[in-house]
Amino acid sequence: MTRDFIHINDFTILVEEASSESVSVDSCRFDEPVIAVAFYGSGDVDLTVKYGKKQKEFQYTRGLALSFYGDTEVEFMHTVSREKPLQCILIATSLRNLDKLPNEEGEIFATLMNELVNPSDHYVEGPSFFMTPEMQSIVDSLFNIEYEGKTKMMFFRSQITALLSHFFGQLALLKTEKIKTNEREKLNQVKDILLQNIENPPSLTEISKQIGLNTFKLKKEFKAYFGVPVFKYLQNERLTLAHKMIRNQQMTVQEASWHVGYDSLSSFSNAFEKKFGYRPSQIK
Repeated sequence: MTRDFIHINDFTILVEEASSESVSVDSCRFDEPVIAVAFYGSGDVDLTVKYGKKQKEFQYTRGLALSFYGDTEVEFMHTVSREKPLQCILIATSLRNLDKLPNEEGEIFATLMNELVNPSDHYVEGPSFFMTPEMQSIVDSLFNIEYEGKTKMMFFRSQITALLSHFFGQLALLKTEKIKTNEREKLNQVKDILLQNIENPPSLTEISKQIGLNTFKLKKEFKAYFGVPVFKYLQNERLTLAHKMIRNQQMTVQEASWHVGYDSLSSFSNAFEKKFGYRPSQIK
């Protein structure tokens, strides 16, 4: 398990990775009350938040952006296994530092996440949603930085700023769209269906019947919620998974393309290059 703390202005950034051959629990607490946003990478780790006699469970955390207020009574517990490694980037600031944040970020927090600025419990959950492909790409890049020294830190700072900007931009869009809570649950269910059937997904009609949302509304609200059409989201997830398997030498390029549902190696390579800027054979 690796846990790195990086300070940028009045933000504390926690970059955490963990994997285990057997099931284990990684626990984290806060030294003072904070407002934070957690961005989860591709590990899909299970999360339990304990505070007082209460607790909140999260499954399918892959790609989740979760905002919250937490004080010293809150414990974050990640259940880590070989199939579900932990990849989490936490951007946090203390309540006392809100007014000191640059670029009017404190005002943005207060406007878009007022329930966290004025908490009613030890743990208060704010807005959460699954990241757009652009946000997911930033998170993936932060876990695979190839630069060193000052260049690495310069890159890291720029990407954290971009990630927060995307988060608040998407949050503002979601508030404008006003997607109902029950419909958000159905859209998250669509995401789960796609990820569980990444090689051979059901059709839009089949998904629509399964979740009880007509295809027109499904396509419109999925794009509003996730930032891309349904099957563009699926393509991004396929390519991200293939990249990970090739990079970790779990599969060859040909095997990875088959695994994520591509019959044609050339189609896979072209789509891969369009997304990442280089061909899968160039991964080191």
